[in-house]
Amino acid sequence: MTQHEAPVRPAEQFYHPDDEIDLRELIATVWAGKWLILAITILFAVGGVTYALYKPDIYQANALLAPEDSDGGARLGGQLGGLANLAGVNIGQGGSSKTVIAREVLQSRAFLTDFIHRHDLSVPLMGTKGWSTQREEWIYNRDAYNLEAGEWKTDKDGKGLKPTDWDLVKKFKESHLSVSENKDNGMVTVSVKSQSPIAAKQWTDWLVKDINEHMRARDIEEAEASIEYLQTKLNETSIAGMQQVFYQLIESETRTVMLANAQKEYVFNTVDPAVVPQEKSEPKRALICVLATMLGGMLGVFIVFIRAFIHSGRPESTGTTSQQ
Repeated sequence: MTQHEAPVRPAEQFYHPDDEIDLRELIATVWAGKWLILAITILFAVGGVTYALYKPDIYQANALLAPEDSDGGARLGGQLGGLANLAGVNIGQGGSSKTVIAREVLQSRAFLTDFIHRHDLSVPLMGTKGWSTQREEWIYNRDAYNLEAGEWKTDKDGKGLKPTDWDLVKKFKESHLSVSENKDNGMVTVSVKSQSPIAAKQWTDWLVKDINEHMRARDIEEAEASIEYLQTKLNETSIAGMQQVFYQLIESETRTVMLANAQKEYVFNTVDPAVVPQEKSEPKRALICVLATMLGGMLGVFIVFIRAFIHSGRPESTGTTSQQ
């Protein structure tokens, strides 16, 4: 390198103007395709509004429940647990375990099947198209259910349209029922969604009542079976010490039956009962319209950039072919 030659800076050796993003070119590309972007945005906005208006109003009723306090039962279980194990009898579980079982039973297929049939919910679940707020009654699907005859119709192939228990429980769990627990305080919330605000409240009340009655009947049945077993064992032994054990266990099981029959609410105490909802919970129509419009705008910009990228490559390939 001579004294008169200027040194070459390393940055200049790797500088490529084509690698920079030209903001003015991007703006010009968007401006050139503004009508396409606007058309796609309007199309999506109209589609979002149509979809939002098509979706029916859904109402949600909630019931806040507190697990039944069973400290007395837990203390009794601790005192007699060892004796009951020796006798081969289970005298019950703690309140928390009973609550967990009740919550799972509430969402079980067997319980929900019985619940749906007990309250005749097959038609409201699968045989209606909506709810009339003016007449406060269901709008029945005449293509599936014959209201006058009170029976389900058949399709063109002669197959009955009556839903199976599987279909009913699936529809109820996926579209209507929700059970959640607050991990901080153990409170349980039972929620029911429906197009009918009256049905949402009524079904929630029925669920709370039925799960309490179901668990009450279950515990009474188990306690009475234990009493019968203990009385049999009591008659078979002549040892005074074992007789005393059996008497204590029979007393415990009898107390269980008495408390179960005496309590109005067994597993869950209602803290905040369900009410008929006055406001819909879904759909969020404004949100649907905004999201649809934003999606249309972004899709329009993306299409404009893709189209510009494709067009920018055509002159180069044409010029290369002509030079050859």
